Amino acid sequence: MSSLSHAAISDPLVWGPPEASPDERKLRLLGQALAEVLSGRRPPESVADRLTDRAYRDLVKAGRMIETKRAPFVGSPHVKEPKDGAVEMCLLVHCGERSHVLAVRLERRGVQWLCTDFETA
Repeated sequence: MSSLSHAAISDPLVWGPPEASPDERKLRLLGQALAEVLSGRRPPESVADRLTDRAYRDLVKAGRMIETKRAPFVGSPHVKEPKDGAVEMCLLVHCGERSHVLAVRLERRGVQWLCTDFETA
């Protein structure tokens, strides 16, 4: 992990007032970090402050869900806002010969967004 990606993920997912649009760069960095956790290349604690308690427990319990010999790389997120205060994104996780899909739901808690659920296939 480069120091640039570590520094970027350590910045809070804050977008200001309720009408503010999500920053897709930060969403992609969160997706990258989750893919790295799910491939066993990053400790779950590194993203704990970006997840609700339940989502964090699910992440720890999930363990290594993405099998890959090389570091995963996520593409640009496809983002939808199904309702005010909720964001859902889908990312293609490139892993060499086989790619995976990572879906993530975030909900606004004050001015910060937290991952409430994730799924990969």
